[in-house]
Amino acid sequence: MKGLAGLVGQAQAVTALRAAAVKPVHAYLFVGSPGTGKMGAAVAFAAMLVCPNGGDDGCETCRRVFDGTHPDVVVVEREGAALSIAQAQQVTRLATRSPLEATRTVLVLPDMHLARLISPALLKTLEEPPASTVFLLLAEFVPPDMVTIASRCVRVEFRALTEEQLTGALVAEGVPTERAASVAALAGGRLDRARLLAGDPEMEARRRAWEEVPARLDGSGATVAVLAEELLEHLKRSAGPLASRQEAERARLLENNAERVGTVPSRLAQSAMRAGTSEQDERFKREQRRQRTDELRSGLAALARAYRDRAVAGTLPAQQAGEAVRLIDGLSADLAFNLGEQLAVQALLVRLDRLG
Repeated sequence: MKGLAGLVGQAQAVTALRAAAVKPVHAYLFVGSPGTGKMGAAVAFAAMLVCPNGGDDGCETCRRVFDGTHPDVVVVEREGAALSIAQAQQVTRLATRSPLEATRTVLVLPDMHLARLISPALLKTLEEPPASTVFLLLAEFVPPDMVTIASRCVRVEFRALTEEQLTGALVAEGVPTERAASVAALAGGRLDRARLLAGDPEMEARRRAWEEVPARLDGSGATVAVLAEELLEHLKRSAGPLASRQEAERARLLENNAERVGTVPSRLAQSAMRAGTSEQDERFKREQRRQRTDELRSGLAALARAYRDRAVAGTLPAQQAGEAVRLIDGLSADLAFNLGEQLAVQALLVRLDRLG
């Protein structure tokens, strides 16, 4: 549990949030690209807002916030391509609910750049905020239909991380320098992904599998099917490091729950344990979905680089390479809408195969 002190490359955001915690307002908007630490900062800031000691002290309250089991810190994750109207109604109900333990309720809403449908409903809640509720909205950018909501929030910017910052952070955590630099180059500026890749022995093999696709396409539907199956198997296997981390986290939660049994009435203890486990399960599922999307985007980026390299080397006409990259980038962008991975990859390979 590192809190704000564990954020890498975000000194300005950390300073702003520490100052804000002294006298918080009703809504904050964290803006920055994926992997810049917005969610970690939101959880750490939430702990500061509900902790009786102001957070960063490693107390039981802070630990429960970081474990995702504190009842007054609620993360409302989208269930589909974006937050739904039903979830917007849930947010309104939660906002008007009195805190169960702390003096505040903190609502964390990720991926607000995709929340077009709920903007009007959320705007009304933000304009008439309950005194005890603080909203933490997270977005990669501010689209036009979110400008009014953004104007009701204090904006906190999160800067993209450089490869040097990623390498330094990994080396500080014990990763060998050469490995850290290699991982940083493939992590797309994301520290969370860099940490997963640092312990992934199959990282290079997956990258090569995507880079070899242009050379292996031969106009045969059978080849397309084999390639798609291989790439999807790599995608499946890439979840191994995350699964290991989640298993360790689950074991820690069970151990902490066991320690608390006997300090409170058994019925309350059992209820808290079930709630904590259920919330952790939901968070794990969200992390798994994000990991697969991140990995697929990384593979697509390697594939796009392979086509660019072929154009530079003169083995593929620039026009064909440009069209291939356009198709690849299009699929990468569309992943935000929860496409079916198998059909999407197969369709892309068929289109690339037709380019020659």
